[in-house]
Amino acid sequence: MKFFFTLFIILFSVAQQHVAARQVRVLSEKVTFNGNVNTTQRKSLILQNDSNESATYFLRYLRGNIGSSQNILICLGDECYDPREDLSPIRFTLAPGEIFTDLYIEFELGITATKGTFDLHFFNASNIRDAFVIESVYNVTGANPIDNVSHKDVDMGSIYPNPSVRTAQLDYKIKNPNAKVRVVINSFIGNPIYDFNLDPNQETLLIPVTDLNPGTYFYTLIVDNKNIVTKKLYVKR
Repeated sequence: MKFFFTLFIILFSVAQQHVAARQVRVLSEKVTFNGNVNTTQRKSLILQNDSNESATYFLRYLRGNIGSSQNILICLGDECYDPREDLSPIRFTLAPGEIFTDLYIEFELGITATKGTFDLHFFNASNIRDAFVIESVYNVTGANPIDNVSHKDVDMGSIYPNPSVRTAQLDYKIKNPNAKVRVVINSFIGNPIYDFNLDPNQETLLIPVTDLNPGTYFYTLIVDNKNIVTKKLYVKR
């Protein structure tokens, strides 16, 4: 009997230590990103320090499946960081009882319809047992038809990914093979960069952007020398 009483005391003590070890409550629900390909969403996270002591937390690791065309940034106020490149700047201090609202996740949903999850694991800098996890899920659906252009001679989507880093892709379908269909890309001040004649036997145009400086560009659909629509292309590094 004495053995079981001693065991109970030990287990109760461990449980109490575990409860005491955790100081932060995640007040926001599981973070969910639902949207179309080639879009970016930003979600706010709300944390509360339940203890009467201040504590500094840092992001120790990111777990989950994030696609090659997707991008994630962790933002503290106006400063954003890529957790896959450098975790060290992603830290913050919570005062006793503080409700913290300056933590955000900015997520680029990528270029293909897909689903997935990822978790952010935060730890107390001075007490590794004090930790919390932010769970995130995403559901990426197909392109938004509102972004598509329908002309009597050609249907054209929007460039993706946008922003682009290496290669941008533009999907189209030429309905009149006798029409002269072009896509012209200009710099922000109007200087011509590329002039592509769209092949009626193809349905995809690949645009190399590695030689372009980061910034904003414009691409224009031209049918039989008439401008149909102009949209923006963003290039980043």
